[in-house]
Amino acid sequence: MSAAQLDPRLVGEVIASFRRKKGLTQEVLSGLADLGRTHLSAIEHGERKPTLETLYRLSGALEVPMWVIVKKIEEELEARG
Repeated sequence: MSAAQLDPRLVGEVIASFRRKKGLTQEVLSGLADLGRTHLSAIEHGERKPTLETLYRLSGALEVPMWVIVKKIEEELEARG
């Protein structure tokens, strides 16, 4: 089995969709997660991949368990095949 690459754009799209569902701006979410807004923007645009620590902070700020975000990423990966 070959190692698959995780598309950072897909990860960013999923995080952005959770943020929009909560009605939060990047500014507010980055503040709640103790991240720089430009860092969050780079993640959402697929320019950077979040570390586990960053994903954990974002999930806490979004009040969504981290596994729910990871599950959504996996579902999107499968859907895009």
